This record gives sequence, C-alpha cells and structure tokens, in this order.
Amino acid sequence: MLLLGVVTLVLFPVPTFIYLGWKENISVQTIFQFENATLLKIGLGLQFGFVYGILALLLLKSSVFDKIPTKIEDIVRSMNLNFGDALFLSFCAGFGEELLFRSGIQYYLGVPITSIIFVAIHGYLNPWNWRYSLYGLIVLPFILILSYGFITFGLWFAIAAHFAYDTVLFTSMIKQK
Repeated sequence: MLLLGVVTLVLFPVPTFIYLGWKENISVQTIFQFENATLLKIGLGLQFGFVYGILALLLLKSSVFDKIPTKIEDIVRSMNLNFGDALFLSFCAGFGEELLFRSGIQYYLGVPITSIIFVAIHGYLNPWNWRYSLYGLIVLPFILILSYGFITFGLWFAIAAHFAYDTVLFTSMIKQK
C-alpha cells in the first residue's frame, strides 16, 4: 500500500507536467503555484478538508451504509495502517492527485467533468451499487468545492484540503481496529 502511495506521489503528476509543460509551454514553477503556498490558503484548505472529512465520517455511520459489501472502513482496516502510514498516504494522495486532476485534467475539461471523473475513478459512482453512489454524492460536493477553491486559492489549498479529508477518514478508521 505504501508503494501505491509513492506511485501516486511521483507518477500521477507526470502527465500534468508533460501536457502543460510541453503542449501549453507552462513552467513547472507556474504549475506548482508557489506564490499561492501561503499559510492562509493552506490553512483554509486544511480547515475545509478537516470539517468536510468529519461530516463525511458522520454520514458514513448512517445505517444505509451498513450493507455495503466491502465497507470503506473494512478496506482501510485491512491495510493495517498506523498513524504515520495514514499521514503519508494522505499526503501522497493530496499532492499527486491534485496535481493530476486540478492542475492537469481540470485545465482541459473544467470543474464539473473533472470532479465527476475524480469521484467515479475512486469507485464512488457505481451504477451497480447505489450505496457506493450515495457516498459518491457525499464526496462530490467536496470535490466540486475543492475544485473551485483551486481556481480561487490555488493548488496548495486543494492539496491541503485533500490531505486533511483523507487524514480524517484514514485516522478515524485505523483507530477503530
């Protein structure tokens, strides 16, 4: 699982750098938006991700999710993660996926389509399991707001929000072992 985190961290951003750098002639410094890496914007992202993560966690406790064949919590628990692993995987997902989706794919497809693709790729828009799709409908507003937040506050807001959201979910689920 940690290898998957490294792959996400290192390889997911590559298409963004290739397409934006080569095709659009956008510099790596511009893609990284270092000017937006302020404490305020990162702090807003962390707050947003943390609050939405708690909200999603509370909604996941609803009885409607009890009958999901492989509950999300069971998947996370089966990974035998410790707190450090959860932080590492959350960072890898936040960094790698936001560079790929927000900086890359969203540049070409826009917010709504990219957000739907993001949620669908994670398996949360599943026509054969309405409960997974229900969770997808919980996650989709988070991704839409995060995507518009990327436009307003920049990449580091999106990375921080994604990191905080995943951290809340991962750490709460590993604590329940």
